[in-house]
Amino acid sequence: MDKVFGLATPTTLWDSDFAAKQGLIQQIADSGFDHLFMADHVSFRNGSGTDGFVEVAALSQLHPQIGVMISIYLLPLRHPLPVARQLATMAKIAPGRMIFGVGVGGEDRHEIQVCGVDPKTRGTRTNESLEIIRRLLAGETVDFQGQHFSIQAAKIRPRTQSIPPILVGGRSDAALLRAGKYAEGWIGVWCSPKRYTQALSIIRESAEQAGRHHVPWLHGYQPWVGIASDRAQAKQAVKEQMEAFYKVPFEKFERYTPYGTPAQVAEFLADYAQAGCRLFNLKICTPDPRDEVTMGAELVKGLKAL
Repeated sequence: MDKVFGLATPTTLWDSDFAAKQGLIQQIADSGFDHLFMADHVSFRNGSGTDGFVEVAALSQLHPQIGVMISIYLLPLRHPLPVARQLATMAKIAPGRMIFGVGVGGEDRHEIQVCGVDPKTRGTRTNESLEIIRRLLAGETVDFQGQHFSIQAAKIRPRTQSIPPILVGGRSDAALLRAGKYAEGWIGVWCSPKRYTQALSIIRESAEQAGRHHVPWLHGYQPWVGIASDRAQAKQAVKEQMEAFYKVPFEKFERYTPYGTPAQVAEFLADYAQAGCRLFNLKICTPDPRDEVTMGAELVKGLKAL
């Protein structure tokens, strides 16, 4: 099957004027990327974040064809009915161009708590939300009584004609079971190719148990990568950016984080493609942020040749 490639929102994009934004998105589309993706955080670590839906809506209007993806949306922090409306709106303003990645979060528990959510309930809240959202987008009038949500006669009109595929993120077995029951795929991160293979097996079994026998799976992997002509420079670029974002030492991520030339990074990721990964979401880190797209394009060429 054809592979799908996403690029994280370039570092310089939102600081550019409108014409420059359009030009950069056109360059990304011409470079072999199928979509742009971005994280979603309300108040991460030191209060950082960006609203995933606001950003994908804005990005979708900068180019007539390129896709957009939230990866990963912190679904347990929101009520499922307005999320379903947001998805229906995106289906109207960018039909067939959105992928919806969801997860439970957890790297920063304070972010969960400050939104009034008990971190222990993240998984069950997400499961309930996914059930409600899928039913609403299918056109049902939904009555639902769960542990966290109680809904009577809820509906989304007009009925959505192009329902975005849902990918579930997370490393736990609970996330894999969730993907099998509610989603069109899994988006992996920080795992070995061996674990990736095992994960897809767990997802298939979960889907079969849920009576989902013909799912058009779109499984993905979302690595941070460092790219430069010099391997040491590539490592330094990804190390600095990851530590600035996650506020933890790079050594905790290094074994799962490829860095080097585009060819070296493609070789590192080849095992994931062989394991069944079709979608690569790439957070490209380069010594000069202006090189993210051109270096990313070289990596995409290498991955397409696998």
